[in-house]
Amino acid sequence: MKQNLDGLRIEIEQHLEQAGMAVFYSHARAVDSAPTVFWDCQEHPDFREFIQAAKAANVKLIVFHQHEFVSEQVEDAMAQLAECDLPREDQRDFERRLKEMRAYDGFVCEIELSFSHDGSIFVFDLRTEWYRELTLVLGEIEALSGMEDDEDAMGGYFSKN
Repeated sequence: MKQNLDGLRIEIEQHLEQAGMAVFYSHARAVDSAPTVFWDCQEHPDFREFIQAAKAANVKLIVFHQHEFVSEQVEDAMAQLAECDLPREDQRDFERRLKEMRAYDGFVCEIELSFSHDGSIFVFDLRTEWYRELTLVLGEIEALSGMEDDEDAMGGYFSKN
């Protein structure tokens, strides 16, 4: 997969225009309350198949979202990591993995196409491999940070024996 989805973004916009689909630029919709069905981007990464399915369902409007990576996410994660009480080797591993992500500053790392049909939201969510890795690292750091907050919340009255 490409490291930067910007070229693909342009290709998708051109294809949607040629297909006569209206485009609504929005934020990601995966958090909507309607039932959500995700397209299998691993087995069918070609956005044209998704758009063809939308057309077959008589959809006229596609919601388009792109996420451009900003390295401030790395800085925020580094600050959160500094708060964690980790062994030095683990801390260095996280820092190394995070620093590698800085090279992708300004890259389009995620494209989401979606449409509503019969009360459900259908979503095509394509992410670069490096952004998936970053998401995992951020989740690990958040979990480590959250575990420490939980321990502190006990106020010393909890025995780990």
